[in-house]
Formats: sequence, C-alpha cells, structure tokens
Amino acid sequence: MKFFGRQEEVEMLRRWRDVSAEEAQFVVITGRRRVGKTALLRNALDDGVIPYVHLPITRQSERMLCRELQAEVEQILNLGILGTCETFSDLFKVIMKASQTRRFTVVLDEFQEFDRINDAVFSQVAAIWDEYHSSSKINLVVCGSINRLMNKIFFNDGEPLYGRNTASFTLKAFKVTLLKQILSEFKPDYTPEDLLALWTVTGGVARYVNMMTGARALTRRQMVNTIFSPGSSYLSEGRAILAEEFGPDYGIYFTILSAIASGATTTAELKNLIGVDVNGYLTKLEEQYQLVSKKQPIFDKPTGKNCHYQIDDCFFRFWFRFVFKYRGYIELERYEQLREITLRDFDVFSGYALERYFHWKFTETTSYAKMGAWWDRKGSEEIDLVCEDELGGEIAFFEVKRDPERYSDARLREKIEKFFEKNPEKRNLRQKSGLLSIADM
Repeated sequence: MKFFGRQEEVEMLRRWRDVSAEEAQFVVITGRRRVGKTALLRNALDDGVIPYVHLPITRQSERMLCRELQAEVEQILNLGILGTCETFSDLFKVIMKASQTRRFTVVLDEFQEFDRINDAVFSQVAAIWDEYHSSSKINLVVCGSINRLMNKIFFNDGEPLYGRNTASFTLKAFKVTLLKQILSEFKPDYTPEDLLALWTVTGGVARYVNMMTGARALTRRQMVNTIFSPGSSYLSEGRAILAEEFGPDYGIYFTILSAIASGATTTAELKNLIGVDVNGYLTKLEEQYQLVSKKQPIFDKPTGKNCHYQIDDCFFRFWFRFVFKYRGYIELERYEQLREITLRDFDVFSGYALERYFHWKFTETTSYAKMGAWWDRKGSEEIDLVCEDELGGEIAFFEVKRDPERYSDARLREKIEKFFEKNPEKRNLRQKSGLLSIADM
C-alpha cells in the first residue's frame, strides 16, 4: 500500500537520526493501534542511510522472544553474538556495546508488552542505557500503542525509564487535508458525501483508510458493504483492540461506549440505561484509556456540572454504534440487514462526524485557538461550533448542518444572544456567524 503524507514526522525522525551520530537518541512514539506507526518508521528510517532493525515485542516467554530478536539483530547488523541471549537485558547490552563503534537504528515495537512478559526489563533497560549511552551512536526508537502503559513507563516520575528519552511524540490520525488527497487519488470525482463517509467510518486512521481504498470502497454504500461482509476484519477490530486493554471488565466498558455512541451522553442517562453507577468507569475511560472526553459548554468553568461524554474517535464511535450494538446480527451473518440499518441511520449518525470534521479542519487551517460547542443548562439552546481568536479579537458561531435547508440565520442569532447573556465578557469581540454544511468540507 502506498505511503501517504506524514512529511513533517518523517523529517523529524530523520533529524533525530542525524543527531545520533554525535549523541545517542532515545525516541518514544505513542499512538493508537492502526494509526500507522510501523509504516511511518519504515518509510522514514529504513532508507539505507544506516542499518535499520525492527524488533517487534510479542507476548511470549522472554527466552523465546529473545531468540527471535537475536536472530534478527545478528542478520541485519552482522553481529557474531556468542551463545544465546536468554533475557532481553543480555540482548540490549550487546546492542548498546555494538553502538559504541557503529551507527544504526533499533526500533522496539509494542514495547509496553514487557509489562506482561517481564516488567523488570524497564529497570534493566534504564540501567544499561545509563551505562552506555554517553559513548553510543544508537538511534533507539521505542513505540507502543497502549497510551496508558506507555505514559506510565516513560512519563511517570516514579518509573525507572522516566527522563531517559531524548524526544517523544504522539502519532495522530491523518489530517483532513491529507484525507482529501488520498480520496482524490483513488476517486478524482469524489463528492462531499464520499469524503464524509470515509471520515465517519475511519476517522482518518491509516489502517481503515487503507482498508477502504484497497477494496475500492469509495462511496457510502461501498464502504458499508465492505464493512458488513463475510470475513471483514473491520468487524473484529474494536474487540481486538480494546478487550485486552479493559481486562475482565470489558463487558461493562463496551456497554457504556455503545450507549454513548447511540446518544446517551450524560451520567444520568447512562446510569438509567445500563442500571449501574458509571462514574468510576467514565473516569477511567477518560483519564486512563483516553477513549471518551467530557465536554462542557465552551467558556464554562471546569467545575461546572453541565457536561456530556463523547467518543472523539470516529472509528470507535461507528464500531460501537453499528457493529457492537448489532453483534447478534453479525453472529447470524445477517449482513444485508445490517447494511440496510446502517444506511438508514447514516445521515443522522454522520452529523456528529461532520462537526468533528470542521473542528479538525479549523485546527489545521485557521487561527482559532479555542473551539467547542455551547449549550444552555436545559439543552434547549445549542450552537454547534463556537471559535475564538483571542489575538485577533474575533469570535465565530457556526451551525453545522448536513442539509442547508435546515439552517436559519435568525434562529442562530437568537442562540448567539443567549450565549452572550451567559458570557457577557465576549460581547465586545468582533463577531462572525454562519452555516457550515457538507458542501464546505
């Protein structure tokens, strides 16, 4: 599959690699599964400038894992390692010693798996790095896709590897401008409906974008047909990514996420629907797993209680709304019925995805520094997108509608007036307002 975009990240990784000639580099990369970390690293660093070794950390016994990794290191770096490395610390020490006289890149992929294999590895790696890095020329890249564990390993000041990394970044989904470029390459005459459908079912995550373009599923109906078909890997994705993350409590977490995706977004609604106190689960989903976010009306005090929970990741929102919710249909292989249900509800469901799209687009293309929705406590008055450019002295109000016929400028002005009643300090800013529809994508 063709590699798209990521030029800023490629250049950044290569700059750090260049620095390793003078000072050893320890780069930490995080990002959700399927976002394209491995593909990015291969494209940026496996270019023949210096040897490149990719070592996937898979869950098995440490001894068996090290034998596999040792064979890879010996083959690519032409190292004649005496005997067999039984532990990762043995292998890592060999690598660090070799890097004192040679330059190479080593990628440790899914590094957080050592938490299950042997968590003593983290302190061992820290000690070996401390001993050898000052005279090393290694470009060490560690990446992982479970943010909770990666943040704990590298950014918790009580952990042995805290402060060892020389650089870090989180790889995000494709920007909306790149998503347009990809779609135009496969379908030059694509419509805004096609773009919205691709955004709704993939969220710009590389794996799912490749899944759709590889199947030439470039319209809404083609995408839905591809998702709900025998053998579709899309159907198992949510469970494959999250069941292990949640452990034995995955059932209640899945139920909560499915309910949020279906429109129950307050703690009261979720408790009434599910029948259990969800506060503790919501806190973990937000703070540990970073799968939901608590949204408040823009400019409200952080302590305010007028809040809703949302799934920001478009893929997970779609998966819980149409795959997990209708898992019984999938088990019975009633794919045609699932396609009909999804196509029936798609217009309403994709309205939120359209709001998220404009949020991402404005982040990329405008000077607005603060963006969000606004609503009153009763929920009777709501503005889809409020944006403030503090330096420019401007505030903008937008209604986001799939169907422009449903927009009323007079009604928006009424809601803006309600907004100013609650936020009078914003009234003196230069104002802008209008409609954002699918035609503006």
